[in-house]
Amino acid sequence: MLKIRRYKTDDALTLRELFISTVRHINQRDYTQEQLCAWAPVEFDAVLWDTQLTLLNPYVVHLNGKIVGYADLQPDGLIDHFFCHYQHQGQGIGRFLMQHVLIKAQQRGIKRLHAHVSITARPFFEHMGFRVVKAQQVTVQEQTLTNYLMERPAW
Repeated sequence: MLKIRRYKTDDALTLRELFISTVRHINQRDYTQEQLCAWAPVEFDAVLWDTQLTLLNPYVVHLNGKIVGYADLQPDGLIDHFFCHYQHQGQGIGRFLMQHVLIKAQQRGIKRLHAHVSITARPFFEHMGFRVVKAQQVTVQEQTLTNYLMERPAW
């Protein structure tokens, strides 16, 4: 059974592991190993990570008590993080999480959602009603990665 709740500091390490493993497993078909290591480095500052997640205040998805995904929704409609565990993709978790984000956007009166979406995640976001505004190149630790600015009406 899927359940959603807000982030707690105790989630930090689990979400970090989910982030790294998902980026490195799922995105390897669209990005080089060097790009993946720059995007999701194993070495990280635990305090900084927790601080970032606390500011993002994401929704955390549990499947039978195990964390399987998380996503945030910022006041301006930005979805900065949207990740589903690589071992649980294609099981409806992403759809469940996005529907939750859409409901929260409507409740908050947010009219437009936008995200910087990887090549790999683009088809999912398109399926969820997002459209590409523009392709963009971003530099992360001296590696250039392609992603897409995507948007959709929140409701």
